[in-house]
Amino acid sequence: MPILFQTTKRKKHLSLTRPTRQNTPQAKEFPVPIVGGKDCALVSSTPEHKYSFAFGSIKVTALHTPCHTQDSICYFLEDGSDRAVFTGDTLFIGGCGRFFEGTPEQMHTALNETLSALPDDTKVYPGHEYTKGNVKFAKSVLPDDAAVKRLDEYSQANKETQGKFTIGDEKQHNVFMRVTDPAIQKITGMTKPIDVMGALRSMKDKS
Repeated sequence: MPILFQTTKRKKHLSLTRPTRQNTPQAKEFPVPIVGGKDCALVSSTPEHKYSFAFGSIKVTALHTPCHTQDSICYFLEDGSDRAVFTGDTLFIGGCGRFFEGTPEQMHTALNETLSALPDDTKVYPGHEYTKGNVKFAKSVLPDDAAVKRLDEYSQANKETQGKFTIGDEKQHNVFMRVTDPAIQKITGMTKPIDVMGALRSMKDKS
């Protein structure tokens, strides 16, 4: 049976929710459970933080990452040695989501504690393809950084980057996951990681 996973309540992520749960004969005969945050439309269940369950041969672990929205959930999938994380609007390739309902502290926890703790070979699948814009900002922060340059070259040559980079890669080229880097602290004028996170987000929003 298929399962629909919701990463956030925002409407642009809900295009399949209503068709799968509409009051139609097909929907009644083949109901599709919807797993998501408590504020997601028509959600069937909301897993606790770090709750794991099996989906066929795949182990799924729900990771609560409130900030972009307070109901944001990322899903870490393991199938043998293959690993992937679906990050919605929390983590993008080379960037992160806006703090619509949260704080710099919450995004710092989401990126640099929760997601950063995943195995480095975990492939990252964000909800949007924003890499070129994220790289443009990263280059303004770290113009001579080798990892940022590699991401820039890839994004210029390829339309899509989802699943092409890993958590380990993000730790290298994503400025929001490098808040303890002295070079980034210098340009933000901050030293505490949470303050650096807030300063980076403010700079990105104005860029």
